[in-house]
Order: sequence, then C-alpha cells, then structure tokens
Amino acid sequence: MLTYTAVYERYINYAKGRRNSLLLDVILTPCSWITRVIMAATDFLHSHGLLNASLPPVPVISVGNLTYGGTNKTPFTIMLAEYALSRGLKAGIVTRGYMGSNKSQDAIIITNGNVPRDIAGDEAVMISRKLPHVPVAVSKHRIDGVNALRDLGVELVIADDAFQHRNMKRDCDIVLVDALCPFGNGKLTPAGIMRENVSALRRAHMVVITKSSMVSPAALRNIYHTLSRYTEPENIFMSDISADGWNFTEPSPGARVYAFSATGSPETFTRSLADRGCVITGSTAFRDHHRYTHDDIHQLNEKSTQTQAQYIVCTEKDLANMDGISPGEFVLPLAVPKIRVAIHEPERFYSHLAGVLRPEIVIASNGYGEDAIASVLARKMIAAYPLSKVSAFPLVGSGEAFIKAGVNILSAKSVTPSAGIFKYSLRELWNDLRAGLLGQVREQLRDWRSVSRKILPPVCVGDVYLLANTLWGSGLRPVFVATAKTVYISGHWRTERMMIRKFTLRTWTRDEPTALQIGDKAVYSGSPIMDLLGDNVSASGDVILLLPGSRKSAGRNAAILLGAAEILCEHGHKLFRMVLAPTVDTASFFRECESVDWKHEGDALTKSGVTISLTAEEISRAAIGGKLLLGMGGTANQLCAGMGIPVIAPDDKGKRVQKKLLGNAEILTHASSAAMAECALRVLADEGLYGFMSDTGRRRMGRPGAGDDVVRYTRDVLGWGIREKVYRMLTP
Repeated sequence: MLTYTAVYERYINYAKGRRNSLLLDVILTPCSWITRVIMAATDFLHSHGLLNASLPPVPVISVGNLTYGGTNKTPFTIMLAEYALSRGLKAGIVTRGYMGSNKSQDAIIITNGNVPRDIAGDEAVMISRKLPHVPVAVSKHRIDGVNALRDLGVELVIADDAFQHRNMKRDCDIVLVDALCPFGNGKLTPAGIMRENVSALRRAHMVVITKSSMVSPAALRNIYHTLSRYTEPENIFMSDISADGWNFTEPSPGARVYAFSATGSPETFTRSLADRGCVITGSTAFRDHHRYTHDDIHQLNEKSTQTQAQYIVCTEKDLANMDGISPGEFVLPLAVPKIRVAIHEPERFYSHLAGVLRPEIVIASNGYGEDAIASVLARKMIAAYPLSKVSAFPLVGSGEAFIKAGVNILSAKSVTPSAGIFKYSLRELWNDLRAGLLGQVREQLRDWRSVSRKILPPVCVGDVYLLANTLWGSGLRPVFVATAKTVYISGHWRTERMMIRKFTLRTWTRDEPTALQIGDKAVYSGSPIMDLLGDNVSASGDVILLLPGSRKSAGRNAAILLGAAEILCEHGHKLFRMVLAPTVDTASFFRECESVDWKHEGDALTKSGVTISLTAEEISRAAIGGKLLLGMGGTANQLCAGMGIPVIAPDDKGKRVQKKLLGNAEILTHASSAAMAECALRVLADEGLYGFMSDTGRRRMGRPGAGDDVVRYTRDVLGWGIREKVYRMLTP
C-alpha cells in the first residue's frame, strides 16, 4: 500500500520532470489549464491598472521565483539585507510567514527570532536568527508589513517570495532560477512546479541562476539561452551557495554523516554536503516546512545509527522547525552548515541593482497649455530629486515646452490637424482620424508599456482621457493634476469623478469647489495653472497684449488683432506686444501678416507708424507690464486674467466655455478688428469696469501652489525622497 510520503515523492518527481506519468498527466494537466487562464486574467488586469497595486512608502526589492521551492530565496534575501546594512542603510524584511498561524490583521515584527515558529513560520524565524538586528515583518498583507517597518525607520525593504504578489508594487523584482531544476516538467501547477509561465520574466528587473556550479556548462548555456528570450542578457546573473562554517559542531574531513531536511530541494542539500567533503551514509527528506516531532527525532536516531554515521546533519531552516527539541535529543552530534550566497560578478550585480533602484519620474500631459504646466512641475521635480531621472510623456504635439526646459521626452510625436483639440467638432475628430490618430494612440500605449516596469507612478497633467491612456498603457495609478475641468465649466461627469476616485493616488484641482465635487482623493492647494506665473502674479503696466493663439489659425487671428491695434493707436494707445506661442509656424504666420500690409522687421511688426513688438517668451514673462489682453488663446488667456489683466476674446464655442471659468474677467465680442477694439476702448475708459474685471480674474483663477504640494506629497507620502536617498547610498 502506498504511503502518503511515497505518493508525494511520486508527484514531486513527476512535477520536476524526473519521471513520466500518464495518470497524472490525465488528471492534472486540465487543472493546469485553469491556472493558465487565471494567471493570464490576473496579468491583464494588473497590466492595465484595473487591479490596484499598493505603493509602498519605501523602496522594496522582491526576491522571488517562477517555481515552487528550492531556489535559495531565503539566503539570497539575507545577503541583500546584509549588503544594505554595509552601505549604511537601515534594512528590513517582509514575509508572508508561510506555515505560520498569525491570525492578527496587524503585522508581527520579529527581532532575534523572538516569535515562535508556529506563529511566524520557519523562514521568518530563521532569517531573524541570522540577522538579529534586522526587523522582520510577518504579515498576510505585505504592504501592512512594509508600513510597519517604515514606522520603525526602515529605509529599504526586502520582500521574501513576492514575485507573484502583484497587489504591492516593487521597485526591483529579482527572480531566482534553480540551475538543477529550472522549470520542472514545464507545466503550471498543479501539473508541474511552475507558478507562472517563463514569459513572466518580462516583468523581472534581474534574473539570477542559482546553484550554477552544480550543473554542466552545456546545461547552464541552455538555461541562459531560455532566459535571454524573455529578458535582456545584461539582466541575467549567476550565483552559488558557499560554506560559511558550522553550527554546534564541525564534522572532520571525510566524516560519515546522515542528512535530513525539509526543504524545497533536499537533493541540493545532500550534494552541498558532499562538496564539503562529507560522506553521506543515508538521508531522509521531509515535506518542505515540515514541523519536527519527538517521534521524528526518534526515527532519525534509529536510521542514522543503522548507517554507522558519525554525525547527523540538517539545514538552518530545519532548526527553526524544531520548537521544543534540543540538540541533545540526537544520539549523534548535530552539525548544521552555515551557508552564504556567492554572487558571480558582484560589482556588476550591485551596480545593476543600484541602477534599477534609481527613481524614474514621468510627467504626462495632453495639450499645449498642459505641457507648459507640466514642464514647470518637471522643473520642480528635478530640483527636488536631483539624482532621479525625470522625463516627459506628452500625448499631443512635439513637447516643445519640455524641450525648452531640457526634459527628456519618452513618447513619440503625435501631431494631428486639430492639435489634439477635437472635442468641439466632429469634423476635427474625423480629420484627426484620417491623419492617423488611432495609430498614434497605439504607439503611445506601446511607449507606456516599454517603461512601465521601470518608473514610479506617473504624474498626469490634463484631463480624464490622459488618465485613462496612462492607466491602460502603464498599469500604474497616477498622481493626477486635473487642469481640464472645473465646476465653473460644467464640472466633471459622474463617470469621470468615479474614475478619478478609483484610479488615481491623489488629485489636485483648479479650485476648491471642484475638489469638493470630486470628493475622495481630491484636494485644492492652489491653481496648477497659476504655477506658470512663478513669482509674477501681477502685471500693472500700459502695454496692450495681443495673443493670436497657438494653433494653425494664429496667422488669421493675428490679422484681426493687428487691425484692432490700428484702431486703438488712433485713440492714443501706443504700446503693443504680440506674444507668439512656440508652436506657431512663423513663416506662415508672417506671410499672413504681410498679406494685410504689416512688415516684419526684427522683433517687431510695423505699419503706418504703428509698431507691435514681438516676443516668444512664456506668457508669465511676456505679460509683465500688461494692461489689457486681446486674446485668442486658452491657458494664456486664463493666466492673464489671473494676473488681473482684463481679457477681450472672440465669441466662439471654445471661448464661451472659457467664459464660464473666467466669468466677468472676460468679455466676448464679435471676431472682428472693429468689435474687439471698441470693446477694449470701453473697458479702458471705465475704471470701475476695469477694476471689477481685474478683481474677478484674480478671484476666479486663484493662487499658485499646486506644484509645490504635489512635490511634497510625492516626497513625504509616496516615499520618493527616501528612494532617492537609497539610490545614492547604494551607488558604488
């Protein structure tokens, strides 16, 4: 009759590919198909941000594998913690506490192995005994353990066996592959030992082949070739287990030993003993994590003496499973080898690890005005995190504002006829689709996927479409700066509010009423648009500003504005400044101006004694000294209103939407030179009206400050500041 142990051994030999079994194939293979479907669905949901992954407040290195048992995760975890300590960091370890009975919802903190194995699990106790000054958090929900360690001042957490734990984002995923049994029979559990397909290595930052010296060079090359199909060769490393002395007693060279163990790979243990010069007289392998009883010790005593062994030997992990059993209960001297992980090419390994842990910050935006706001925020991030890599991801246009700010751009150019603004016109949408809009969106999603495993949660500046694009492409829930909508302009739809609450880490709005409308996760700490002004929060001068806009219609708009300037000049107003957006095609623009008899001379346009100075400066500087704005712009119009400059704009669909925001700070009139000039003269002649418009603009647009608060949040809540410190401390 087959015993439980015999059945288990047959199953393990089948799952590890050591023997075939038609019966097990028939029974278990269909079950592995179910596993495959579940894993694929889980991966899809996480890859597109539909399942939430908690962001730990400190950097986390995960040590995991693709198979069940036996890849030396625990000694590897210990090695990383020791390295962090040697670099001056306070390290901690988090584990689920497998085979422990912790029923508490709170994390248990272990130091010096001071919690029983029954509660914390054998591996947690073993780690704590090996590293008595490193706190080990045991928690069913690893994020709770990380938070508890952070409260103790831990700066870097190593998560034991967390590669499949997708509910918590990690800064570095290290996957270990056992050279002796890399993939078993190649099937997913329960038909094999694979927890995921080998293709899951695409998520890994580093892959380490363990026990590499225990296989032939040909076998090692085959493993390396398989791994390199799913990860870059520079991400692949090798390691071995090396001797580090003995516990209790040390067998003499050539001593006869009896080995027993309850590990995922007992054959590795016996082979390592032989490599250390021991003669194996016999061995007993228990199921992984087996808790030893006094009856087990009695049977081991009988077997070991029957083989005429001189010593009885087990692993350090087995010691953690011997609560209530003393070494004196063995009839033979107990010897427990100490082991260490030996990394091949350690300098390359630790240098690569530091590079992976370098924080990478991405600022995404979708529109010319949004790019300008995002570029200001990018400069703030660069100042706050000088060692981090800060990049931009503009969805619309070529990212001129980022280029000007010296920020690297990750996304491909997306230039369409509407310049990204098609929501007011189905014709514009159709033109964009004909120009390849869908292809550009697909390319953007590919760009997101290419960086998703490297970056911190993105910072999005724009609308809910940008939020959806970022979430679907990167799978990361972003920090969201909602610049596109306000309660003054209808506010966010119910679906948009739901998306913001569910799929963002925190949202900054343009005004307090909008934050109240969104509710959970939304805050107001100043207008992100007003951050564009920097210290220039007022204008106070005599210059009449002319703003033709940033789109392809800028030349036609300029003709109207120039005509209005001629009329104003006739009424005694002599100071004019036209502000050109960086996106304006200047050659086409000046041709339009010349068609209405204006001459372009250097930094000015002239006609019949009227001079219009030209500037391409940012509106925050160009508006200094401004008294009144004749504006065809979007964000720039709003900024001028926020500086107390009354705005005259043409009456069209887009400006009517803007009017809801600016209220009485803006007057809409017919899009003609005469109408705009007449309106401007009326405002300039009426001090009461002028003051009312100026005060309304400042009140409606609010104060600056959102950008600084975003930086504070990322530093103090999301832990980006500590990540920068860890990168600095680990950089060789």
